[in-house]
Amino acid sequence: MTRWSVLLTVAAMAVSTSAAAQSPVGDWAGVLEVGQVNLHIGVHVHQGSEGELTGTLDSPDQGVTGLLLADISRQDDALSFTVPAINGRYAAKWDAASRSWKGQWSQGGPSASLDLTVGAPPAPPKPLPADWRPPADAAIHQLIGERIAPRAGEGIAVGVLDGRDRRVVIGGPVQPDTEFEIGSITKVFTATILADMAAKGEVSLDDPAEKYLPAGAHMPERNGRKITLRDLSMHRSGLPRVPDNMPMADPEDPYADYTEAQLLDFLSHYPLTRDIGSQWEYSNLGVGLLGYLLGRAAHKDYPTLLRERITGPLGMHDTVLTLSTEQRMRFATPYDAYGRPTKPWKIPALAGAGGIRSTAGDMLKFAAAVIDPRSPLAPAVKLELSELGPAIRTNVHQGLGWQIVDFGSGRRVLTHDGGTGGFRSTLALEPARQRAVVVLANSGAEPSTTDMALHILIGSPVAPTPALPNTPPPRTAHTETTLPAAELDRVIGRYDFGNGVIFEVTRAPDGLRAQRQGSVTGPSLPIFAEAPLKFFWRAVDAAVTFTADESGKVTGATFTQAGATLTGKRVD
Repeated sequence: MTRWSVLLTVAAMAVSTSAAAQSPVGDWAGVLEVGQVNLHIGVHVHQGSEGELTGTLDSPDQGVTGLLLADISRQDDALSFTVPAINGRYAAKWDAASRSWKGQWSQGGPSASLDLTVGAPPAPPKPLPADWRPPADAAIHQLIGERIAPRAGEGIAVGVLDGRDRRVVIGGPVQPDTEFEIGSITKVFTATILADMAAKGEVSLDDPAEKYLPAGAHMPERNGRKITLRDLSMHRSGLPRVPDNMPMADPEDPYADYTEAQLLDFLSHYPLTRDIGSQWEYSNLGVGLLGYLLGRAAHKDYPTLLRERITGPLGMHDTVLTLSTEQRMRFATPYDAYGRPTKPWKIPALAGAGGIRSTAGDMLKFAAAVIDPRSPLAPAVKLELSELGPAIRTNVHQGLGWQIVDFGSGRRVLTHDGGTGGFRSTLALEPARQRAVVVLANSGAEPSTTDMALHILIGSPVAPTPALPNTPPPRTAHTETTLPAAELDRVIGRYDFGNGVIFEVTRAPDGLRAQRQGSVTGPSLPIFAEAPLKFFWRAVDAAVTFTADESGKVTGATFTQAGATLTGKRVD
């Protein structure tokens, strides 16, 4: 669903000498430090005949190239752009002394420094083997073993469909019938429900989303354009990745306390920042909302829709949102990116975005039904695949639910990844060859499942598996206290910490909230009082101490997170 720690690993590069010092045009490289992990980043910016700027970002170590840049802006010595495919944002200023862009990278969470210097253009991808067939069980078992070797507790289940042949290969402490969270692969199921209802005339893809809201609820719109069901499924609604009013009381289970009432309240107040349909941006909120709306359209809840439309007809009895007592006995223990046991996720209000649990065997049943033109899902799948939406990367387009990847030479793959706090998953299908692969893992460590799934399916490279990153220090202990309203009100305002880092503190019914603004915008998160002028976050391990002058007026703040300290001044 949302992953800050999983950024990108990219090879270094060098820019053409024709790029002017303050011009972003060319090839750039940098290293991003996230905790104890160094991530190499590469960026390529081009200028069109009309002066327009376009660009891409590559991650060859993860087999990812051509992530499209958007909102590229260069004003004097400032550069900023977004990477909608991964909810990434970058803002920098040119430093003449070091001949580099010095800036901050953010990906739906905290930011980190990223300096870009001269690099080299990316190497062309190696052609896929033309005669590739999915490897034998022994080779897949070896692949699993190499991936989990440095990761105690991790298990992986691989399902392979090759024509009529189905097999499941396992490694680590899992079994063929182990239950995993499949995370955002749920979005494909939600899209299939939408397509099934549309094919049967129960809804239209062009229905305004607001048509299915409760009486009195409202959807945001812009320039007379309404968000449609198609917009929600294809990530072009203009809604953000997650709503900014999520309580996130438990960082290990961030969606658990988000309610229908909070969802409707967010929709009624959120102002769209760009035209609907103008840009692709991945949105858990959008597809979670779609699942909610489809339930209202059918007068049934999402689990019932899932069972009646997909899992029941296909006999997928282990694909559910709520595990039975017997299924809980088969549920894998989740581990986070550092190898620590973590919590399963509960996603009540936005279940259609990532709430499904399943097994490798059940996922093969679903893949077989998608490929089979005679399956109960065939009319829905035909509609899903007839919708080709915005480009995500140079060779990837968004369909209804599915992401459609063109590997050249007629190799067209349908795919979707999933990730929750302690699980990763990938489903990849090549319908022309009647093949599919699903890889399920009970760990948030990267690299995870995508490179394995594509290697088994089409023969693309497998990323090396590094040792787990060092475990971060324990979270700072804080004790919440209650302050008078006047003590809360005195810290409301905007605080500038330099280099484009601005926080705004606002009043909310439940207390205070803080949101990063400026060149990079983050979620609005609650902050809690520890003492007068001292507050902390629960969603992240961070704190802020405000400073006041002799008269008691708040004039500045000191922000701390992960050992880093920023000092800023009040600017309103």
